[in-house]
Amino acid sequence: MKKQSLLNSIISLLIILIFKNLGFAQNIFPSDKAATKQTIHLYQNLKKLATNGFMFGHQDDLAYGLHWQYKDDSSDVKIITGDYPALFGWDLAGLESNENKNIDGIPFELEKKFTQWVYEHGGVNTYTWHCLSPLGDGKTAWDTTHGTIKSILPGGVNHRLYNQWLDKAADFLEKLRGPNGELIPILFRPFHEFTGNWFWWCQNTCTASDFIKLWRYEIHYLRDIKHLHNLLIVYNPSDNFSSAQDFMARYPGDDVVDILSFDSYQKNINPTSDSFENNLNNCLSIIEKIARQKDKLFAIAEAGYNRIPDASWWTEKLMKGIGKYRISYLLIWRNAYAYPNVKEKDIQYYIPPKGDVSAKDFIKFYDLKNTLFLKDVAKEKLYK
Repeated sequence: MKKQSLLNSIISLLIILIFKNLGFAQNIFPSDKAATKQTIHLYQNLKKLATNGFMFGHQDDLAYGLHWQYKDDSSDVKIITGDYPALFGWDLAGLESNENKNIDGIPFELEKKFTQWVYEHGGVNTYTWHCLSPLGDGKTAWDTTHGTIKSILPGGVNHRLYNQWLDKAADFLEKLRGPNGELIPILFRPFHEFTGNWFWWCQNTCTASDFIKLWRYEIHYLRDIKHLHNLLIVYNPSDNFSSAQDFMARYPGDDVVDILSFDSYQKNINPTSDSFENNLNNCLSIIEKIARQKDKLFAIAEAGYNRIPDASWWTEKLMKGIGKYRISYLLIWRNAYAYPNVKEKDIQYYIPPKGDVSAKDFIKFYDLKNTLFLKDVAKEKLYK
């Protein structure tokens, strides 16, 4: 009897390990033990969804495009594919300084309505925060004064000010509610690209210890002080890591992270270069192993190629870089509105307009079985 019991236990363990290695793990749960039921459902459904493909996302998609602003039902992604993205990116920057509009000029009241529209149509919202420097004197998120983070930690000269900024961000996030008054789940990506050297929270401005302290403090404040239990937290360095040790150097802990990610842009103009897709693939190989070990989701939180001069970039470069990896999502950067006084060479876009050099390839990308847009994810009922 004991031998049979031991044998059954071994068989059960083997089945669990096999299913986990194949990507069919049992339900996972958010790091927030008090997460709302909609947030739990979203997290678990995103895990399942990744076995079919990845959500395609676009920053500021509903707010403006190359040649329009605040036009009902408009989307540069929809103009070319007939479908919306599955994931929609937004920004909180501007709340800390009591602005009516965010850093990209979107009125916060409209941003709230867009977020609600996405939720009600079955899509997913993600927010970042290009927060001003708390050192003041007109310093933006792109200030790199050393010691900024230390100044806002408990005991720092700007700690009270930063708490006030967190209050303002939390007040906005708390108003993002569904038709029945429920908090809308948000993929929250604080301190993004922190392994770069261009923001006040980047690695060149602070120690790893201080960065981790700030991360943990901010998530504690939003969860435990402001009672926001609708946030799935995204850990998001740049793509300049070459090992698991590099990627985890500023990791704040499993209890304050839900999704592992990185940002990756193609910057070289030479269309024959394979450096972008090779680096993308290498980064994914590293975080996929960590995500599996920690039972977390993993994603490409921000990516793109400005003006996409490569006719086959979407299906050849980008998809080659993603390869076999079952990412949860990919978010492409924004199409900046082309104001009349903007020179042609300065127009910024990451989704091709109709007739552009990569437009046909983007449609091929859309038609791929594993690229998921709004029509694909809406039927999955991610919040139930």
